[in-house]
Amino acid sequence: MASSEPTPEKTGRLKQIALTYKMTRRADPKVGLIVAGVGILVLGAALGVGFLIGHPVYLGIVGFLLSLLGMAIVFGRRAEAAAFGQMEGQPGAAAAVLDNMKRGWTVTPAVAMTRQQDVVHRAVGKAGIVLVAEGNPNRLKGLLAAEKKRMNRVVADVPVHDVVVGNDEGQVPLKKVRTTLMKLPRVLQGPQVTQVNDRLKALGDLMSNMPVPKGPMPKGMRMPKGGGKLR
Repeated sequence: MASSEPTPEKTGRLKQIALTYKMTRRADPKVGLIVAGVGILVLGAALGVGFLIGHPVYLGIVGFLLSLLGMAIVFGRRAEAAAFGQMEGQPGAAAAVLDNMKRGWTVTPAVAMTRQQDVVHRAVGKAGIVLVAEGNPNRLKGLLAAEKKRMNRVVADVPVHDVVVGNDEGQVPLKKVRTTLMKLPRVLQGPQVTQVNDRLKALGDLMSNMPVPKGPMPKGMRMPKGGGKLR
């Protein structure tokens, strides 16, 4: 006989949804009402059409499924917006976004950094090399230029793009970083991407010998003196 008890996978998924809802609700108190409203609106519209054409049961089932889909889409978008809102402005936030990129990208966080926590991350994919910088725009100009010059020794023939994270003119908002990278033209083949990664590994990176937590770095964290390729 099949057991009616929820499997560990289902239980884990439900806990994850509940945790995501709690985190989202802290930043978006109306998320529950909005999601429920979407579900009721979609189901009500489907039932209304069902009664008009004489098939309330059929349209009711379809409407129920569509309402679940609509609620999931709206909740997902608001949860994503809340997550970006909590990360925005924190050092290392862009690294957390890059870490969730789809397959085809190799991400190396913090390849260059200043003591003021201006950071440059590197992503390599079929679009070439993308340097994603976050911090003070004035200091980032020099940091990006120095990193490009350093990479030019081994990958001079590979296109390099740079993205400065922020909300000012010429910058890319944190929530659009992933989309921006995905829209870049593909100019390299798979084997070429592998070759570029191998060449860049020879350069090493700033964090190779330093324990750095994934995701945004705690505010007020100080970089160690001496050691490392700080600029």
